[in-house]
This record gives sequence, C-alpha cells and structure tokens, in this order.
Amino acid sequence: MDKYQQKAIRMMEWLMLIAAILLVIVGKLTGDTFFLRLATESLIFGGLALSVDLLLGIVGLLSLGQALYFGFGAYLSALILRDWMPSFWLCIIVVAIASALLGWVTSYIALRSKGVYFALISFGLAQVFAKSVYNTRSLGASDGMVGVPIIEIPFPFITLNLGDAITFFVITFLFMATIYFILKYFLFTPLGRIWSGVRSNESRLPYLGYNTQAPKRIAFILAAIVAAVSGALYPMLRGFVSPELMYFSVSGNAVITVVLGGVGTLIGALFGSSLLMILKSVIGTLTLHHHIVIGFLFVVIVIFAPKGIVGMLSAKLKMKDVQ
Repeated sequence: MDKYQQKAIRMMEWLMLIAAILLVIVGKLTGDTFFLRLATESLIFGGLALSVDLLLGIVGLLSLGQALYFGFGAYLSALILRDWMPSFWLCIIVVAIASALLGWVTSYIALRSKGVYFALISFGLAQVFAKSVYNTRSLGASDGMVGVPIIEIPFPFITLNLGDAITFFVITFLFMATIYFILKYFLFTPLGRIWSGVRSNESRLPYLGYNTQAPKRIAFILAAIVAAVSGALYPMLRGFVSPELMYFSVSGNAVITVVLGGVGTLIGALFGSSLLMILKSVIGTLTLHHHIVIGFLFVVIVIFAPKGIVGMLSAKLKMKDVQ
C-alpha cells in the first residue's frame, strides 16, 4: 500500500465521520428518521462487507457464502432477544462465541480447497444453512422470525434506548468503527503480513518457514465473527429476520460492495455499502428493475475502475502530486 492509497483511505475515513455527524445533526433538526435508519442498515451490511474484504482483499479468498454467518448472527440474536433475555451485551457475546465455533468448524471444510473451489464450497455451505432455516418451523420457516423487542443498552451512568433512530445510528457507527480499526490494526501485525503473503504467493511461504493453514483459519474465523456480530444488529433495527439474509444475493451484494469501494482497503467496504444502499434507494424509486441498473454499473466499475473508489481517489492524488 503506497502513500497515495494511505492518504486516500484517511480522506475517506474523515469523509465517513463528517457524513455521520451531518446525518445526526439533520436528523435531530428535522426529526426525519428515514435516512438515519437507511444509513444504519448500510453500516450493518458494511460489517458483512468488511468480513468479505478481510478474506478477499487481505487473504485472497473469495467467499460467496459470507451471508451464512450474517444470517446466523441475525437469527441467534433474534432468538436471544425474543425468547431468552433482551440484553445487548449478552447477545453480542453469545453471537461472537457461537460464530467463532461455527467458523472454526466450517473452516475445516472450506479451507481444504482454493480458488474457485473455495468460492463454490462457501456458496454451498450457505445454501445448506439457508434451506435448513427455510424448512425449520420453530425458526418461522419461510416467514422468518418476528416480534424482536426494542432493547436498551445499559452503561455505568446512562441507559440508551435503541428505539431512538439517532441513538441506534450512533451506536452502530461506533460499533462498526471499532471493528474497522481492529481489522486495520491486524494488517500491520506479523499475522497481517502473513495474510498478505498468502494473497501474493501462498506456495512460497512454506519455504520461509510459515504454515499457511493456521493464518488462513484465523482469518476465516475472524471474518465469521465480524459478519455474525454485524448480523446480530439487524433484528434490533428491523424487529424481524428471514431466511433471505442467508441467500446468495446478500453475499453477492457484499462482494459488489467491496469491489465498488476498493478491494483490500477495508474502508472501501463501509463506503461502498453506503453508496450501494443509496443507489438501490434512488434507482428503486425510478424502476422496479433496479438490480439490472446496479449490475450494469458494477460491470462499468470493474472495467474502468477495477481498484474501486479508493483506487480512483489515490490515482487522482498521485496525478496531482506529479503535476
């Protein structure tokens, strides 16, 4: 990562922060919660995109089934909040532990292959889980689960109600920012450098004395946790979950988001998720066939801007510096 890309990433980080502050101010002044809830949902799916970018952009593993862990976290969160105890912290802790175990088990299946075979196995695993949930009556079957209560988050000196759109948005933004900076920290550790080596040329690392399976498994489990804890926020926002959260379309949108923002940049995943949500909302008001338009835009971006928004911005900064 050169200095221009690093500068572009910092600019986008500040842009995300400024946009979040402006959204809160506008929401507070106008009382309109639509855009706040839309932004909150884009951040939640941005967490899913972060998990995809960790595997694809950092380690070089294309997962087409990351929605499995997102949906798993959403369903487990709904079960805990509705049928067990409406506790935010308990929900996040249980989902994180359970998703780590699920990621550990599925990693032994998925990581037995590479390249397109890894992508197909990850896709197959998600399909198996999605169909299982779809046919399970106790989980609502095709109708999903409804009736997830609005909860409160207790802190030492204050209790926050997630029924308030501004509060939920701020909590989600801070939550995703924490995940983002944790993943960003990993990139500059020895483990992160091994991940980069796996992406660049995995076959050479054993000659340097590194075992590639363990670092890949850690990345796989970490990506599962990130996707699941992001999914855990979904029923808190919408009050329901459905099997569609595990479908290929959700995983596919996450991959599109990462490519749109910039593969391997992390901030591109969050930025791309917000941009994709805006495009879907705007184009969706103009035509029922918005998927065709978004698909066409994706093809254009891949052809003319393969490094995404971050790549375009870093190229402009480099050109400006040269001039």
